Amino acid sequence: MERFGKTLFVAFASQKGGVGKTTFTSLVASVLHYRLGFNVAVIDCDYPQYSLVQMRERDMKMVMENDGMKKLAHRQFQSLGKKAYAVVQQQPDTALEAAERLIREKQHNLDIVFFDLPGTVNAPGIIKALAGMDYIFTPLVADRVVMESTLVFTQLVTDVLMKQKQVAIRQIYLFWNQVDGRERNLLYAYYSSVIQSLTLKLMETSVAASVRFRKENDAEGRGIFRSTLLPADEKLLQGCNLEGFINEFLKILNEDNDGEG
Repeated sequence: MERFGKTLFVAFASQKGGVGKTTFTSLVASVLHYRLGFNVAVIDCDYPQYSLVQMRERDMKMVMENDGMKKLAHRQFQSLGKKAYAVVQQQPDTALEAAERLIREKQHNLDIVFFDLPGTVNAPGIIKALAGMDYIFTPLVADRVVMESTLVFTQLVTDVLMKQKQVAIRQIYLFWNQVDGRERNLLYAYYSSVIQSLTLKLMETSVAASVRFRKENDAEGRGIFRSTLLPADEKLLQGCNLEGFINEFLKILNEDNDGEG
């Protein structure tokens, strides 16, 4: 049986590019699937680049060509007894149907299907896909243009989609990403007060800025971070507070659902 009583549909979504949607999808999916015992799948709807499909292809090539990576992947398969999670390329308007097919076809019950969606609400089928999510997590960056774009997107979801009948969305959560410790705390306090005044939900955990978010795995198989075949190194997760973020992410899902993670 699924940990949450049903398979949850989750998206890291925003209409602003470069805030970390795809990165968080791959990082969280890999830690949950390969380290924490969850069964997940990913639907990559972010056309035309399909970044996660391309990442999986690069990961597979590196594992095949690099002995160190090959050994890591082999040991992981032996210890887990399950394959890599599926990364499926799909258009937004057929993403929900593709996820339902995966749920029916999978030998192991899927706990979570993650969706990597386009960075614009104007993309064909995006509203339909958003309406089918159980949870939406939206990265925030302390930049005026990003904030304005993100709040417009969030209010569309909360004021329009979530008030409709036959919409799956239970909640949308904002969270601070790329937090630079040198920036003024007053800036974050001001933006957080704006979010609170709009009665939007803001996660307690913020994720620190780090160059590692721009890196995938290295050729020597050390310091794994962004990968669809292996989980991020625990020390690297702790260094930017991603471990705390994933703990709060799971706490939110567990509090709202029947299962316990």
